[in-house]
Amino acid sequence: MDFDMESMASAIGVSVPVLRFLLCFVATIPVSFLVRFIPGAFTRHVYSAFTGASLSYLSFGFSSNLHFLVPMLLGYAAMLLCRRRCGVITFFLGFGYLIGCHVYYMSGDAWKEGGIDATGALMVLTLKVISCAMNYNDGLLKEDGLREAQKKNRLLKLPSLIEYFGYCLCCGSHFAGPVYEIKDYLEWTERKGIWAKSEKGPPPSPYGATIRALIQAAFCMGLYVYLVPHFPLTIFTDPVYQEWGFWKRLGYQYMCGFTARWKYYFIWSISEAAVIISGLGFSGWTESSPPKPKWDRAKNVDILGVELAKSAVTLPLVWNIQVSTWLRYYVYERLIQNGKKPGFFQLLATQTVSAVWHGLYPGYIIFFVQSALMIAGSRVLYRWQQATSNALFKKMVVFINFAYTLLVLNYSCVGFMVLSLHETLASYGSVYYIGTILPIVLVLLGYIIKPAKPVRSKARKEQ
Repeated sequence: MDFDMESMASAIGVSVPVLRFLLCFVATIPVSFLVRFIPGAFTRHVYSAFTGASLSYLSFGFSSNLHFLVPMLLGYAAMLLCRRRCGVITFFLGFGYLIGCHVYYMSGDAWKEGGIDATGALMVLTLKVISCAMNYNDGLLKEDGLREAQKKNRLLKLPSLIEYFGYCLCCGSHFAGPVYEIKDYLEWTERKGIWAKSEKGPPPSPYGATIRALIQAAFCMGLYVYLVPHFPLTIFTDPVYQEWGFWKRLGYQYMCGFTARWKYYFIWSISEAAVIISGLGFSGWTESSPPKPKWDRAKNVDILGVELAKSAVTLPLVWNIQVSTWLRYYVYERLIQNGKKPGFFQLLATQTVSAVWHGLYPGYIIFFVQSALMIAGSRVLYRWQQATSNALFKKMVVFINFAYTLLVLNYSCVGFMVLSLHETLASYGSVYYIGTILPIVLVLLGYIIKPAKPVRSKARKEQ
């Protein structure tokens, strides 16, 4: 078996641990398919927890489940013993343990060298544990002072241990997400809410959407395998790279970012297929006639939305969608004081939490600070765009915002890929820090050039 694994791994150009992970990851699709035939909510919880733990063991070894148990048990203990503070306690304990694992395993270096460990799955699991605790905490609060997301997701009753374990490990969905709410998971297992039979009939067939996600996954992996040999990341410190002209270096940075994204598109397409085929990915019906099923709960990326983004502000809505939603609900919105508007502080704090969640590498930290600046600069362009009534000028600003987003995103994401401070600064410096200077200049200009707010119609004001 070891010989076969080694042969297969060398044939597709990956290490044996990565091959083992990929096999287990793809296995989440048939495992999720079988949950459709499990009778009873309790049995589904047991199946979800058991298959999730089994796939973790086969992929990462026995120690992975021990690592997963730590934040899971800490979060449950906090909910059991200190409900009024369980959200904050679980947030800091969960992130504290995750940071410790990041530092101990130096997982970023392992991923760059073709290895893999359970830290990536622990990242997803940490978010699920924290959201569960925060929602249980919210169950104590009056609805009047809560945001819509808090009202929808709050838990009035403590989940049982088997419900909690099933939610955390559900059929291996902790491998790469998507992150979803425990309230949705409980309604799905109990066939309540949108999963109950209604006047629109039973929940829709998932097979068409699953096939679409699998075709997308195959295309993404094919393109990634084709492109990756042509754009190695090691070149940023190579003297040959430094001899290139400015535009060629900038173009190479774009192609490195473009190439790397297809790997994530592949991973998220597989996880999307698994969650859709289980039925959990169903998120309701469209308002069209006839109504069509939506599978938004499973969706983690909108590929065209990323590659053709007209504004950096829209990127969190189309990239790593469920984690971006988690950050908005559990970090960004909770930092906004009542009666006040969010500002750069909330944006920077959210991006910092995202950076720490990924790992304590300089490249991650720099990338997410960069992304906060990128979004702030894009907001300035959007305000200028909205303030003008000149159609030609408006179109020009739209194009400038598109080009700005394309440039700064692919410049910034080099840090996310190379991780080390030396390589990050070498790549940024090779294009004269254009992707750092440009957002800062735009933000400063935003304070100087303050366009008048567009006049709203009477109907808009009444709304």
